[in-house]
Amino acid sequence: MRMTVESDPSYPAHWEADVVLRDGGTARIRPITTEDAGRLVSFYEQVSDESKYYRFFAPYPRLSDRDVHRFTHHDYVDRVGLAATIGEEFIGTVRYDRIGPDGRPASAPADEAEVAFLVQDAHQGRGVASALLEHIGAVARERGIRRFAAEVLPANTKMIKVFTDVGYEQKRSFEDGSVHLTLDLEPTAESLAVQRAREQRAEARSVQRLLAPGSVAVVGVSRSGAGVGAAALRNLRDSGFHGHLYAVNEAVTRDLLDGVRAYRSVEDVGAPVDLAVIAVPADRVPDAVAACGEHGVQGLVVLSAGYGDSGPAGLARQRELLRQVRSYGMRLIGPNAYGVINTAPEVELNASLTPAPMPMRGRTGLFTQSGAIGIALLSALLRRGEGLSSFVSAGNRADVSGNDILQYWYEDEATDVALLYLETLGNPRKFTRLARRTAAVKPVVVAKGGRHTPAGHVVPGTRLSEDTVSALLRQAGVIRVDTVTELVDVGLLLASQPLPAGPRIAILGNSESLGVLTYDACLTQGLRPLPPLDLTTAASPADFRTALAAALASDDCDAVVVTAIPWVSEHALADDLADALREAVAEAPGKPVAVVHVELAELVQALSATRGPAAGAPDSPAAGTPWTPAAPAAATTADPDRIPSYPAAERAVKAVAEAVRYGQWRRALADAGQVPEYDDIDETGAAAQLAGLLADVDGGAVLTLSDLDARELLARYGIRVLSTLPAPSADAAVRAAAVLGYPVALKTTAPHLRHRADLGGVRLDLTSEAELRRSYEELTDALGKPGELQPVVQAMVPRGVDTVVRSVIDPAAGAVLSFGLAGVASELLGDTAHRLVPATDRDAAGLIRSIRAAPLLFGWRGSDPVDTPALEEVLLRLSRLVDDHPEVIGVSLEPVVVAVEGISVLSATVRVAHPPARGDLGPRTLPSY
Repeated sequence: MRMTVESDPSYPAHWEADVVLRDGGTARIRPITTEDAGRLVSFYEQVSDESKYYRFFAPYPRLSDRDVHRFTHHDYVDRVGLAATIGEEFIGTVRYDRIGPDGRPASAPADEAEVAFLVQDAHQGRGVASALLEHIGAVARERGIRRFAAEVLPANTKMIKVFTDVGYEQKRSFEDGSVHLTLDLEPTAESLAVQRAREQRAEARSVQRLLAPGSVAVVGVSRSGAGVGAAALRNLRDSGFHGHLYAVNEAVTRDLLDGVRAYRSVEDVGAPVDLAVIAVPADRVPDAVAACGEHGVQGLVVLSAGYGDSGPAGLARQRELLRQVRSYGMRLIGPNAYGVINTAPEVELNASLTPAPMPMRGRTGLFTQSGAIGIALLSALLRRGEGLSSFVSAGNRADVSGNDILQYWYEDEATDVALLYLETLGNPRKFTRLARRTAAVKPVVVAKGGRHTPAGHVVPGTRLSEDTVSALLRQAGVIRVDTVTELVDVGLLLASQPLPAGPRIAILGNSESLGVLTYDACLTQGLRPLPPLDLTTAASPADFRTALAAALASDDCDAVVVTAIPWVSEHALADDLADALREAVAEAPGKPVAVVHVELAELVQALSATRGPAAGAPDSPAAGTPWTPAAPAAATTADPDRIPSYPAAERAVKAVAEAVRYGQWRRALADAGQVPEYDDIDETGAAAQLAGLLADVDGGAVLTLSDLDARELLARYGIRVLSTLPAPSADAAVRAAAVLGYPVALKTTAPHLRHRADLGGVRLDLTSEAELRRSYEELTDALGKPGELQPVVQAMVPRGVDTVVRSVIDPAAGAVLSFGLAGVASELLGDTAHRLVPATDRDAAGLIRSIRAAPLLFGWRGSDPVDTPALEEVLLRLSRLVDDHPEVIGVSLEPVVVAVEGISVLSATVRVAHPPARGDLGPRTLPSY
């Protein structure tokens, strides 16, 4: 029985985490408690004498009672022990003990600790020690420890490598026959890069084990051949799967089910099973999972429903399922999954409910959370001649998610385009990070379904609007589309055509009207179309070929849209036109071509013609004959020379436009920008101020800083907020104006009137005492008593454009920087732009230019352009503040008046709180949901 917060209030439950190891398996890392004595002794007994010697520098065959007590009793501050576990078994341990300058045990403020590891020999090489080091390092930083010291024998090269490869700044020396290592625990760019590279390799490997198993067992195959399990078995068998295949039915009475070797339990299979497909009722799934775990199965696809999709009881069942699966070190697709497909010639896996024939082999990867949408997308891709590299439909997505699949596709040489239909973004910050890296080498196209969380999808809460999510995805290079039709349209173009070098579009075809529609669609999408070339309705395939070859060879265009309507005569067939277009493309490759057709179904088929043998299921084995793995076959393959076609100009142009924007994003990566350094930033002073402000604030409380504290904190980062003086009476207002000097502004600061100039709460350009007194009287007569309005007086600043700069911390996405113009019009229209923190100089420049009202900053209608470089600097300084100090959870600078020269921040609101213990920058961990 594990320790809990209820049984021991000091127990740090937030240190518990599931991690993916180097080989793709999982383990759980948790604090060691007093109840772990037996597990620790058992673990130590399984460690080799050599590993014990490396740990204790001497023969140490067994732990004494005193050792066991010391290694299981911790205060979780100065002495901490963590264990990596699979099920109830320890596979590795790590501990630190805080020490003083003399090397003896100490307490805070001592900031150094000795650290030591021990990993079971059978699990060495799986990355257990590296994962433990990440987590014990995060724990140490949380407890105020800044350095680790370690003594390692020179022969213990594996452990030395664990320390030296972590990326921390370190020192090495050789003392008294051992290597002395000192590690600075402050995260560095190198340590973060190492951590994320390990995360990518581990999570990609865990997906690869699911998609390329050497053996598969289907649990829940009916003897009658009916039901989901039997269907999954047939699809696996008929797809030509090249591994070993087993059927499992607890009541089976014969050796074969549907030609496949049958067993009562997975544990009865006398050979390894890499992947299990579970299709039994939800109440029987736990027994099936236990059998798989005991047999050493690496991963599960759970087709069974009745989990989060069926209400609170099902959701509790789903959480217990995930806990059980991970306790055996397995990964899970589902529950309520549709299945997985891998068309690789050496695998040919169809562990899904998609009947034979297999989808064509292609260069597109497809991930969906919905089985129904997955069916629709597979059908649409098949109809239009597109093949797949892999397909995952994750159902309730309790474990494996789109993030894991992106990790796999990033390094998968068989996948050139990633298509994802997502109903939720469980961790937007991680998703955008992974998507940005993947989009740098291959397109990532996302259709995001509903605005609400579907049943079965349990994700961290987010305050982000859909517009903000879209902006963050675009920042990461993701091609965001609105419908599954657009997902297919854009995917088809990207999978078969090169990226356009720019927005210039040539249009040619045999219909003037269709050419004009295409031209208009280009303008709508922000492209630069050339005048359409009308070949007339009498144009032959040869005319199309000549015109297309000329357009592709021209330096005046970057892409070509071909439009075609049916011929009146019958001499020109669809095959002839398709061949003509292909020949033109072959003569001048390098530019994308899309075809718009009207009622030319034969042309669609001709342009997307497949190569290889006709699609069809392999013959089923004869009755009584056992199924055997297929030999590698020349499966149907999507034509690499295919040209995408669309039944409407708007759809074709939309696909081309998305390719143009993505190409521009890819080219911009060459100059991604930098996070600037500012010499006048007082990071240490800001940290000390925040620590003092939060000293008496409860853990979950939020503190809104006073105007004085907010101005002081922002000033430490070079953001000067114009002072205000309180005016509780007309006489006080006059005295304040005398201090500030005329002209002045009089405004209310009551929460319901703040920043609401439209309600009359602001009076500007008051040049005399008489004007000030008159305005004060009008203000209080119209809006309320001074005590309610909380009036203040502020010096006037040069006129300019009023803007709003904000940063908020979202629970899922992290820090987000926002910009827009001040005023109700911008709020009403949602004209606000967003970037993730930390923002680069390029991000800041793009941020202020991406709102629709941006022309007002750059000389709209003859006005003088304002000082946008100064505005960009404020954005970058605010980004640094919230990035350096996670305690700052919200900042609003409103208004920021941008004049022809310089800016003025007239008001600031700052909210702070104790930061979360862990985040995306913390150690690797799987979401727990």
